[in-house]
Amino acid sequence: MNRRKCGLKLLVAGAALTALPGPVSAASQYPTDAASIASGRELAEIHCATCHAVGSEDASAQPLAPAFRFLGRRYPISSLEESLAEGIVTGHDGMPEFAFEPEDIDAFLGYLTSIQKD
Repeated sequence: MNRRKCGLKLLVAGAALTALPGPVSAASQYPTDAASIASGRELAEIHCATCHAVGSEDASAQPLAPAFRFLGRRYPISSLEESLAEGIVTGHDGMPEFAFEPEDIDAFLGYLTSIQKD
């Protein structure tokens, strides 16, 4: 095969590879529509705001409770999915145990993803 044909095949192969979708990011696996985000925020306010900062600028009511907008710094937001489904249990007193329905988990994690700050 001559050099020109070989170069053309490499160019076509490279173009095909760049057209493939990349890895799915956490931001794209949860709903991003306004209704879902609002539902997720409401869940955070009902279940979590007595201790945690659940907004994009507020302070946590309990100083040791991490602000939700920084959770992504500690671990992937998607890692919360199983815990939310089975019931979050922590090693400290005062945190209620609760479990979310699948659609609530998606809305909640969509909301969390939407407020993350680096």
